[in-house]
Amino acid sequence: MLKLILFMIASWSLSTQAAIILQYHHVSTSTPRSTSVTPAEFRSHLQYLKDHQYQVIGLDQLIAQMSSGQEPAANAVVITFDDGYDNIYLQAHPILQQFDFPYTVFLSPALIDRHEGPVMSWQQIKQLQDDGVIIANHSSYHDHLAKPQANESQADWLKRVKADIELAQQQLEQQLGIKHKWLAYPYGEFSETLEQLVSQSGYIGIGQQSGAVGLASSMTRLPRYPSSGQYAALKHFAPKLKTLAMPVKKALAADPVKGPNPPTLSLQLDLTDLNPKQLNCFSNGEPIEVTWLSADSFAAKAKAPLRSSHKRYNCTAPSLSQKGYFYWYSQPWVLD
Repeated sequence: MLKLILFMIASWSLSTQAAIILQYHHVSTSTPRSTSVTPAEFRSHLQYLKDHQYQVIGLDQLIAQMSSGQEPAANAVVITFDDGYDNIYLQAHPILQQFDFPYTVFLSPALIDRHEGPVMSWQQIKQLQDDGVIIANHSSYHDHLAKPQANESQADWLKRVKADIELAQQQLEQQLGIKHKWLAYPYGEFSETLEQLVSQSGYIGIGQQSGAVGLASSMTRLPRYPSSGQYAALKHFAPKLKTLAMPVKKALAADPVKGPNPPTLSLQLDLTDLNPKQLNCFSNGEPIEVTWLSADSFAAKAKAPLRSSHKRYNCTAPSLSQKGYFYWYSQPWVLD
């Protein structure tokens, strides 16, 4: 039977102001293309932000605004990196310094300690921090956290996940004095139970599903736009900056790790600034069927099981009041 999670926003009002969080891994010409931008591509992204007068702010400023119920700053953009690769220090950081843009790096401390892959040293990380870079939690071991492993009980899974997150936090505090509790989910994977654990432990959860951040965004699944690989070209990068958080009043969605495949997503929207006839949903770039259940609620379901490694439903609709802007909502799935 389909298990449904009801996300209800107690006090909701339409906001056409949103922030964009960008996600990167490598800035290099010699790393896997799917998670990389070249230094030239990265510089072109930053130059575009500067030329078009976007406000590049720190993640700390955005979270402070969200936590206090303030709308994000107009045209706000936040830059983030995951995993702590050394090309962040060697390639990305000098470019970012030239533009004087703040940014955040999410680290898995155990990988730093073990020197797994081309990662930064603690000395390099401390230099970044001295230069004003924000460092935050990406779990210690960078494991898949959204659901139990094979032959792992629910209790053992929760114990493992909590220990992994808390160990990373302790390591970051010991090494760098960090106290803010922000967690970027490894691989962008989360589930209802993991979100509950994150919230109960006092963390803010950050995913990898695409979309803008607005007042209605859940603080346990803040979206980010991947900006590497196929998304690195300016023709893909620029439109992301003109997106708004979908005006969701209620989201009734299958738990990302449970339910049938293909799954069903249902949303209730505020239609003040969008035309329901212009709303479309996609999976892997292919259109999927949208059925309107009432004047302001719809359901979307793919025709075939989702098989890609990054399973998403993306739903978009143009803003009626802001020409060229689109509302965007992304639902990730972690299904077998």
